[in-house]
Amino acid sequence: MINFNGLISPKEDLKLSHKNRAFKYGDAVFDTLKYKDGHIPFLEDHYFRIMSSTRMLRMKIPMNFNLDYYKDEILKTIRANKFEDARIRVTIFRKDGGLYTPENNNIDFLIEVNKLSLNDPTPYKIELFKDFQVQPGLLSTIKSNNRLINVLASIFASEFNFQNCILINENKNIVEAINANIFIIKGFNIYTPALEEGCINGIVRKKIIEMIEGQNVYKIHQTSISPFELLKCDEIFLTNSIVDVQSVSSFRKKEYGNKQTAELIKLFKKFSIDSNKI
Repeated sequence: MINFNGLISPKEDLKLSHKNRAFKYGDAVFDTLKYKDGHIPFLEDHYFRIMSSTRMLRMKIPMNFNLDYYKDEILKTIRANKFEDARIRVTIFRKDGGLYTPENNNIDFLIEVNKLSLNDPTPYKIELFKDFQVQPGLLSTIKSNNRLINVLASIFASEFNFQNCILINENKNIVEAINANIFIIKGFNIYTPALEEGCINGIVRKKIIEMIEGQNVYKIHQTSISPFELLKCDEIFLTNSIVDVQSVSSFRKKEYGNKQTAELIKLFKKFSIDSNKI
């Protein structure tokens, strides 16, 4: 079952027009959330991020589309599918019509849920994807439907049996993984690409930074990171809203431990429980 503009219906009944702007121009933003153990972690952060994205794209959001409405529509969709745990995708797109210039800025939304599947592939190997580069800017920080580089990097990873690939920008600096933000550990310093490098403004990225800033063991650095740093660091981990934190085992001939990452995972689980429940 899916939720289209508040109406629950079977997935096969969804009929999108050939004038759909998400299809024709990628004129859409989306968010991925997790429902587990009866709550959606950091729901408020997810809501305000997607609202910020729609404002950036000059979409007109109805007055009733507030946080409570957003939560209720997601939970309604999960209940309709009778899932205990779920992976959620919310897509917001401008209404049909127009060429590059839309006929209006009103929106439609689609909520899809699937059973949550959490795999921990071991080993977890990564590689650089160098065929195309991310262009840094405000648009690169939002989750729009224009994800061609991610698609191509995913195909590359599948063809060469990597679990993930690292995207780079026009300055040849690290940006992020295909579906996650990236952090590297050197001693008690943790580095992650700054938003200005072109990475997605990830919710778990934000929360990991908040967590690290709130303790006295590690120091966080948001900065430019050369790919050579991947060969000189102690550990690497990736973050997104589905897996939370994923340890990386190898990059090329470099093998990594995961002792510090495992400690951070424990800290983040407690941080998540303490700071966010619905």
